[in-house]
Amino acid sequence: MVTGVHHEDISLLFMQKLNKEFNGKLTTAIEIFTDAYPKKFLHQLVSSQLDMDRMDYLMRDSFFTGVSEGVIGSDRIIKMLDVKNDKLVVEEKGIYSIEKFLIARRLMYWQVYLHKTVVAAEMQLVYLLKRAKELAMQGEKLFATPALAHFLEQNISKENFENDTKYLELFSQLDDFDITTSIKVWAKNGDTTLAYLANSIINRRLPKIIIQNTAFTIDEIEEKKQEVKQQFKINNSTVDYYVFSGSVHNNAYTDKDVSINLLQKNGKVIDIALASDNYNFPMLQREVEKFYLCYPK
Repeated sequence: MVTGVHHEDISLLFMQKLNKEFNGKLTTAIEIFTDAYPKKFLHQLVSSQLDMDRMDYLMRDSFFTGVSEGVIGSDRIIKMLDVKNDKLVVEEKGIYSIEKFLIARRLMYWQVYLHKTVVAAEMQLVYLLKRAKELAMQGEKLFATPALAHFLEQNISKENFENDTKYLELFSQLDDFDITTSIKVWAKNGDTTLAYLANSIINRRLPKIIIQNTAFTIDEIEEKKQEVKQQFKINNSTVDYYVFSGSVHNNAYTDKDVSINLLQKNGKVIDIALASDNYNFPMLQREVEKFYLCYPK
């Protein structure tokens, strides 16, 4: 619905608009957010491999999902934080708390955020909105709240957000209720593809998903598409909404970004990957990619 715009871009645009309304009182916060503030370690608290957001969502999501693997010693980690040469560091004695944090993050991604049911539901929703967008751009009048209809019926770019504040205002009006309400109505739409995708989500009849360590071949995907085309009596123009594939990634720690540094007793700063005696640590550094294939049950 919006091309070339990432959530970080929209967040910054919102902050800049609010900053004007509050007569520049958010200038320092924006500088920290964009890493333009002189004290660089403050940006690490906002966006790094050991930022406050990651610690917060691990604990919060662990609580609400009932998955205990996300529980970390956040109080101890915060207590162990220090600053050395304008960089965020962790006292050496806090190394095991950091290791647990990284392991918890890896487990939460595979058990919650990238769980096969979550992936299937998320991709089904993505393809549902793509189908709604396609129909709306063809001139079909779909039921939607005013804010959602605006994004469905127009191609909106990053420049639109930057040059006209109405797009930010409309975007801020969108929430779960806009999407859920529209999906309920789309479930009875005359377009069989849109109705199928909507019913799949509303009635929780999600597609079957296969996840494996190797990519699916073109022949495997094509074979499944042929089966679905025969079963649903659809053609090549819509089968991609029923059968789709892709990949998911999980990388708990990487030294390519700002690393997590430990402050040793002798004052030396060292990357946690070099200081850890955990033989499993290299696994935390390795990016794991898994491939999925979704199709109707």
